[in-house]
Amino acid sequence: MTDQPAFTMTIDQNKYLPLGGREVHAIVTVASAGGPVVRQDVPAEAAEVIIIDTSGSMSGSKIREARQAAATAVRTLRDGVHFAVVAGTESAHLVYPGRGAGLVEANRAARAEAEQAIGRLLAHGGTAIGSWLDLAGRLLSTRPSAIRHALLMTDGQNNERPDVFDSVLRSWSGAFVCDALGVGDDWVPAELRKVAEALLGTFDFVRDQADLPEYFRRLTQTSMSKTVAEVSLRVWVPQAAVLKYVKQVSPTLLDLTGKRADVNPLTGDYPTGSWGAEEREYHVCVEVPTGQVGQEIRASWIKLVRPDTEEVLAGGNVLAQWSDDLAQSTRINRKVAHYTGQEELHELIQEGLGARAAGDVDTATARLAEARQIAENTGREDTLRLLNKVIERDPETGTARLRRDVAKADAIALDTGSVRTSRLRERNEGTDR
Repeated sequence: MTDQPAFTMTIDQNKYLPLGGREVHAIVTVASAGGPVVRQDVPAEAAEVIIIDTSGSMSGSKIREARQAAATAVRTLRDGVHFAVVAGTESAHLVYPGRGAGLVEANRAARAEAEQAIGRLLAHGGTAIGSWLDLAGRLLSTRPSAIRHALLMTDGQNNERPDVFDSVLRSWSGAFVCDALGVGDDWVPAELRKVAEALLGTFDFVRDQADLPEYFRRLTQTSMSKTVAEVSLRVWVPQAAVLKYVKQVSPTLLDLTGKRADVNPLTGDYPTGSWGAEEREYHVCVEVPTGQVGQEIRASWIKLVRPDTEEVLAGGNVLAQWSDDLAQSTRINRKVAHYTGQEELHELIQEGLGARAAGDVDTATARLAEARQIAENTGREDTLRLLNKVIERDPETGTARLRRDVAKADAIALDTGSVRTSRLRERNEGTDR
C-alpha cells in the first residue's frame, strides 16, 4: 500500500456577487481514502484512554453497564495500541495499568488484566470531568506521534468550578480527540459540548444505559480505523479581506473559527483532528473588498496540510466575481443553502432550549416554533420528531405552544441531536460549483 494518504478536496460555491456584494460562502468537501500505511500489516500507531464515570450517582445497574462497556472497549482495541483505563470521581484514578504507570501495549494478557481491574470498579464520590481529561492528556502526551483518542462517559453534572474546567479544555485543545457520552437524564449537554468542541470529537446521548457497551464498541472501533494522526485546513485570504468563520458542517456541527493557529498574517491553520476513510464538509465565509463588474479575485486559497511535515494533501480556490446579472449573482449554491439552513436550525434549537430553561416562555416558543417549521420544510424528519416532543400546535388556535411536562430525556435528545446534520441529496443534474 502507499505511504501517502489519499485525500481529495471539492469546493462548492456560487462565485458571482452583486455590485457592492462582499460576503463569499463556500462548502469545502474533504474526503479521505484512509492512508497512510506503509505496509498493510503495519497499522498506524494509536493511543487510547477509556474514561469511566464512577461517581456515586453511577451506583446500581449503571456501574454494571459501565464496567461492561469499558470491558467491551478494551476487547475492541487491536494489538499494539497503547492504552489505559481511568476511573473518574472528584479526581482521576488510573485503574489500569495502575497508579504511577503509563500507557501499556494492548495484547491478550494486557486486555485480560484490564478487564479484571475494570470488574472491581465501584461507584463513589463526586464528578470532576476536567481532572479526568487532564490525566488522559498527560497519558496520551507520552505518545506524541500516535493517533491519540479518549472515550469518556458520564451520568452527572460536573462539580468543578467553570474556570477550572475551561482551563483544562484550553490546555489540551487539539492535543487529542475525545468522544463523550452522556448517560441518563442528569447530565448537562452544554458541558459535553464544550469537551467535543475543544477536543474535536463528538458527544452523544445514551438514553438506555443497556446500550452503553454498543456505543463503546462502535466509538472504539471508529478510533481504531483512523490512519492519519492530525490534519489541518490551511486558509489564506487576501489582504483587506476578513475570514469570518470556518465551521465543520458535516457529519456534525463544530465551529473551528477560534482554533486558528497563525501561519502568517494572511494564513491560518484550523485543526480537524485524526482521519480514517471518511468525508467531512466545512463552511468557509470570507468578507472581501468590493470590486468592479467583471472583476474576478481569489477570495481564499484552502489547503489540507499535515502540520508535522507541512505536506500538502489537497487544495482548492474560493473565487469571487462581481456581476450585474441578477440571475448569476442571486443564485444560491445548493450545498451552501443546505448547510446554512442546518446551522440556523441548530442555533434556533439552542436558543429555544436556553430560553425554556431560563423560564422565558415567549422566546422559547418563538425559536422552537421557527425551528420546527424549518425542520418540516427541509425534510429533517429526525429533528422534527424530537421537536414535536417539546413544542406543539394548539388544536384550537393553530398557534405554537410549549408542551407541559416534557421529559428531561426528550429535551436532552433534542439538544444533542441538533448538532448532527443530514447530507445533501445530489440531484441528477449535479450542483453549482
